[in-house]
Amino acid sequence: MNRKKIALVLSLALSLAAFAAVGPMLAQENESRIPRLDHVFVIMMENHYISQILGNPNAPYITKYAATANLANNYWGVGHPSLTNYLEVVGGSNFGIVNDNSPDWHNSNCVSTLASPVNESTTPAVDCPIEGSGMDAATPKVDTTNEGTPAEPIYNDPIAPAKTVGISIADQLVEHGLSWKSYQEDLPPYGADKVNNSDGLVSDVTQSEPGMPKLYAVKHNPFVYFADVQEGTNPRLSLKQTVDFHQLFADLKSGHVPNYSLIVPNQCHDQHGRGSSEMGTGCSVDQNAIAQGDAALSILIPAIKSSPAWKEGHNVIVTVWDENDYSSLPNRVVAIVDTNYAPAGKPSGVKYSHFSLLKTIEAGFGLHYLNHAADENVRLMSDLFGAK
Repeated sequence: MNRKKIALVLSLALSLAAFAAVGPMLAQENESRIPRLDHVFVIMMENHYISQILGNPNAPYITKYAATANLANNYWGVGHPSLTNYLEVVGGSNFGIVNDNSPDWHNSNCVSTLASPVNESTTPAVDCPIEGSGMDAATPKVDTTNEGTPAEPIYNDPIAPAKTVGISIADQLVEHGLSWKSYQEDLPPYGADKVNNSDGLVSDVTQSEPGMPKLYAVKHNPFVYFADVQEGTNPRLSLKQTVDFHQLFADLKSGHVPNYSLIVPNQCHDQHGRGSSEMGTGCSVDQNAIAQGDAALSILIPAIKSSPAWKEGHNVIVTVWDENDYSSLPNRVVAIVDTNYAPAGKPSGVKYSHFSLLKTIEAGFGLHYLNHAADENVRLMSDLFGAK
């Protein structure tokens, strides 16, 4: 084993030791009553306030689905921009990253933001691989990080920096003998390594193609920002677990799906819809993007429910938007929970966030709570997950 791999193994061991020592990362509450889960499918959508989607004539499938499944009416993104929310969904922290930058692939010499957090004014061009432990970045109450041009600053619930370990739910799953995959639409067939953008075949790795649609975006693939995944010393915790949608549909058809699936449509089909020069004709107009996303979900969700895996055990589909990033509206977004074991059509007015989602999934898999998912004010989504 070379020095780099030895260093990474030691870093992971220290992270796991910190995970055990840094409180309050205790086992889930005995009274949580979240059913033991076999398969969780998290579908990530993009950049809209709840009322921009539900009831929109360009989103008929989503509107009907939200009414027939279980809808979180008071669910919030944590902050901005996109990448921070994705990291918070899978790791309960922004890990000191307050930007949408690409990873500094395989760079073991740069200092993780956990050891030296950055801010908007000093943000680097690329993000060092996440590892070790330290402090994450504060979520500001007033947020001007916005892909559009807000009429006024967005206001978040401020979250203070906290002790953080540089691992994700993927590390937890592997440690407990469970499996995971990140399914990314338009990831090229040669894999995720060093790919920041792709149209499904051409990427910035193969060539710099003028006008190449940036359909796959690494900022929507949070697991690849972690050092242990980039290096793949453990084959069950590596870039091989990031695959394209061809593999998604093959896995669903066979029923051989992992315990945890993060499913991310491309930047057209996730309703991101930001700029025709980046994503192609049909996605630059917001209502077109909403219609594209609605159509995508009308294919993805039935495909999951048609899988043999859906029919066995306790399974759940969570369809959630990362943030409201188009306006000065509050950061309240759509979150739909659909189980195969509990009554449906149940709305909830309880205030939840991405931290709540991670905490609830961890409870369902019998895992400890990770980073901000362990915060005392973060509530389990018991009413939506059909608590016993």
